[in-house]
Amino acid sequence: MLLQAVHHIAIICADYNRSKVFYTDVLGLQVIREVYREERDSWKLDLALGNQYIIELFSFPDPPPRVSRPEACGLRHLAFAVADIAAAVQQLQQKGVTTEPVRIDPHTQQRFTFFTDPDGLPLELYEVVSHL
Repeated sequence: MLLQAVHHIAIICADYNRSKVFYTDVLGLQVIREVYREERDSWKLDLALGNQYIIELFSFPDPPPRVSRPEACGLRHLAFAVADIAAAVQQLQQKGVTTEPVRIDPHTQQRFTFFTDPDGLPLELYEVVSHL
């Protein structure tokens, strides 16, 4: 198998406009392309983090809710690397996003926390400290 990298992550949302604001205005992802697919009554929003294409945000009429608690089989969460977790948490909280208390990964000693998108999808901030 000749895998090179993760190409993108696809997320289905219940309220397209609410999720678009969350991923662009709150998290700061950049819009690459936005397409309305009339045959599916569906929006598709391609988002980038820096110069890397990362998320496809989809809307579909009446998607079933995602089971996340108790944790269900499947994708557990999406994690974003940050250089300063305290600053990142403060920015999220200033935009009305509730975060869990910051914890320490017992294996790497790195700090992390969780929050959710508007549909309850678990998202993580993971502090990556450079040791240069």
